Amino acid sequence: MLRNDFSTMISPTTSDAKVAAGAVSTAKPALLAIRNVAKSFGRNVVLRDISLEIAEGEFLTILGESGSGKTTLLRIIAGFERATSGELWMGTERLDAQPPYRRRVNTVFQHYALFPHLTVEENVGYGLRVAKRPEAEITQRVVEALAKVKMTEHAKKKPSKISGGQQQRVALARALVNRPRLLLLDEPLSALDANLRRQMQVELKSLQREVGIAFVFVTHDQEEAMVMSDRIALLRSGELEQVATPREIYSRPATAYVAQFIGHTNLLRGAVRDGVVRCETLSWSSTLPDGPVLFSLRPEQIRLGSSGASGMVRTRGRILHQAFHGATELIRVQCAGDLVLTVRTTSGSAPQNEVEVEFSPSDAVVVRESPERN
Repeated sequence: MLRNDFSTMISPTTSDAKVAAGAVSTAKPALLAIRNVAKSFGRNVVLRDISLEIAEGEFLTILGESGSGKTTLLRIIAGFERATSGELWMGTERLDAQPPYRRRVNTVFQHYALFPHLTVEENVGYGLRVAKRPEAEITQRVVEALAKVKMTEHAKKKPSKISGGQQQRVALARALVNRPRLLLLDEPLSALDANLRRQMQVELKSLQREVGIAFVFVTHDQEEAMVMSDRIALLRSGELEQVATPREIYSRPATAYVAQFIGHTNLLRGAVRDGVVRCETLSWSSTLPDGPVLFSLRPEQIRLGSSGASGMVRTRGRILHQAFHGATELIRVQCAGDLVLTVRTTSGSAPQNEVEVEFSPSDAVVVRESPERN
């Protein structure tokens, strides 16, 4: 599984208020309520009891590995699939009872499906013409939509004459011209090269703020989700593992799976007895109840050398491997017993052989075990 360096984007020492799985931000009213949605294809259960609310004007990302059910959930919201059970509500309207064309929901697909024989402006206005809107209204709305995505100067061109990034903007304009209340995006950036993809991430988030409508964005890319989202809904094998802000999901992962899926982490398994945590050769005081315990400790929370501060957990080890990541390096340190710690440090700052490492017990976050799922 690909791991990305989120330590420069998220400060794990600052935590937002916790957002429980399925909760909605209270800053804005709920636009869409997904209630106990499940989906099966024969004996294959794809979604299990999904409950989630999406706020007005929110950028929510549905994140997950291939086969986690994220695209199926998007298609159920759009109306292209019917849930096996559960309900969708947009305000006081039962959405899952409506056909796709009656829902104020539009979708931008991974493949933009632009008509090659139509110009950019004709592609954008196609849906309005099918709906038999007045020509003057079509012209005005197309002009406005192209201006929002900065494609006005390319209005007369055919799709084959513009770049992949520009085609993506046209697909967005075609969706926005219908004035949906909710825009669904199914991995729309996956076909772009890395540099253009990063540029479009910024532009897409900026566009979402400008138009002010809710976006539901599907991706398997953790970095993309962290950069763009107000909240992330992490799906695992058809179930919601955690729903939270990017900062919260990184700094306070609910489960071992979340901690490992989002960035790098050290999972420390141990036990608490009589107010003391013991993980391999490490130990520290704790107010946790007696019993087994599992912690997530991010590599950037471990420092090389000793600060001399009291209350720190310290150990010594031998450097096994150093991986260059530009401004930082990931270092694997073999400590006593079977304990191996991954440490993130400034490039070029690590010694070559034995090192002392330390961390604060408060940076070790308790997480739940993640049992295997079929």
